[in-house]
Amino acid sequence: MKRTRTAAVTVAAAVAALTPALGQAAATAADGKGNLPQDPVGSGKAWSKDQKHKVEGQVRFHPGVQYKTVTRPGSAAAPEWERKTGDPNTLAWMPSYEFSWTVSDVLVNKGLTTKNGKHALTLHAVLRDARNTAVGEVHKELTGQAATGSQKVAGNKRIACDTGDYTVEWTLERPGYATVGGTLRWNSGCEQYRTAFAAEHTGN
Repeated sequence: MKRTRTAAVTVAAAVAALTPALGQAAATAADGKGNLPQDPVGSGKAWSKDQKHKVEGQVRFHPGVQYKTVTRPGSAAAPEWERKTGDPNTLAWMPSYEFSWTVSDVLVNKGLTTKNGKHALTLHAVLRDARNTAVGEVHKELTGQAATGSQKVAGNKRIACDTGDYTVEWTLERPGYATVGGTLRWNSGCEQYRTAFAAEHTGN
C-alpha cells in the first residue's frame, strides 16, 4: 500500500523558506531602494482644508501566490512514501489589498485631538501593468467604521507569473474631509517559488 506524506509538511516547508526574503523585500518599500518588493506597503496622512480633521492611511498589497500540488514518487529506499509538492507550472498570483486607517478630529474648544465616533471611508486601488493598462481594481465604500481599523479587500483577478512590473495606485478617502493615497510598485516574478518547489521535487 502506498503512503503519502502530508502536503502541509512538504509544500509549506518550501513556501516558508521564502518568508525571510519576502519580509526583507517588504522593508524596502518605504524608501524605494533595492529590488521591487513582492508585498509592498504604502502610507500617508492628510488634513481637511480647515485643518480640523485628519486621515492617516496605509495599504499593503498582498500578491497571494496560488498553485496546485502534484504527487511525486518516494525515494528508492522508500518508494511507498509518495510526496505531494507544489507544481511550478500552476503558479499564479491572486492579489488582495489591505487598507488600514486612523481618523481624528480637533476639538476646537479644548485644542485636543480625539479619535472617537463612527466614520465613513472609501477604499480604492487600481493595479496597472507596465503599459499602464488597468488589470485589476477594487472599490469599497464603508460606513459606521471605528476611528482606527483595517479591512482586506479581495482583488478577484488572476495575474500570471513573470509578466513584469506592476504599479498599484491607491486612495483612502474620508468623504467630505480628506483623501490620502499613493503608488506602490510590485514585481510578478515567481522564480523564488519555482526554486523552492524544485528542491522539494528532488528531495528524499
